Amino acid sequence: MSYSVGQVAGFAGVTVRTLHHYDEIGLLRPGARSAAGHRRYDDADLDRLQRILFYRELGFPLEEVAVLLDDPDVDPQAHLRRQHRLLIDRIERLRKMAAAVEHAMEARKMGIKLTPEEKFEVFGDFDPDQYADEVERRWGNTEAYKESQRRAASYTKEDWKRIQAEGDEITDRFVALLDAGTPPRSEAAMDLAEEHRQWISRNHYQCDPELHACVGRMYVSDHRFTENIDKARPGLAAYQRDAILANAERHH
Repeated sequence: MSYSVGQVAGFAGVTVRTLHHYDEIGLLRPGARSAAGHRRYDDADLDRLQRILFYRELGFPLEEVAVLLDDPDVDPQAHLRRQHRLLIDRIERLRKMAAAVEHAMEARKMGIKLTPEEKFEVFGDFDPDQYADEVERRWGNTEAYKESQRRAASYTKEDWKRIQAEGDEITDRFVALLDAGTPPRSEAAMDLAEEHRQWISRNHYQCDPELHACVGRMYVSDHRFTENIDKARPGLAAYQRDAILANAERHH
């Protein structure tokens, strides 16, 4: 079974021009040619292309990919093991980056007017402004974002410490309810969810019950929120979501 260059490009999600280039530099030469001289790729070629694309996704330059693939002492299984290890390392780096992004979003640090020393004191060992671009891309057109920006620009270091302390206190009380086995739809859990909504409205942006429900759903749908919230207690993100949704329902 052999495939045309167009078919292979479609399979792999690359351009025909890319395959032509790989052929020209000797990285991926097609196993055969048609009578008319057109490139024909077999299954072995597709396997090699898959390995090439793995390494390219991991950031390896083409010259290094060629050396790796043409090493006579490395079999395909060894390539897979190496790629698996590299992918696991990359996932871990991305996970840490995502956690940092979550911290930045949750703290609403856009426009904070603090010195670098004050930012470190309040927020820890990451740059408070480093992930503001992502926040703006996701929510920049919303009134909540604009209001949050206006408020954040006016807060002092003492303001942020107070806001964080209030948020931590609410989190601790949610953990206590979860540990006690209190249902998220109980009066106690819903009342605490209402306090959480009021805390957002008081410090960040006007958060009505419907918007609060959206926030609660994001605590579970966005793994970065889930991982960060669940650091306090596994399952806390889902518990908070359920309590927030129950509280929103009773406001209707």
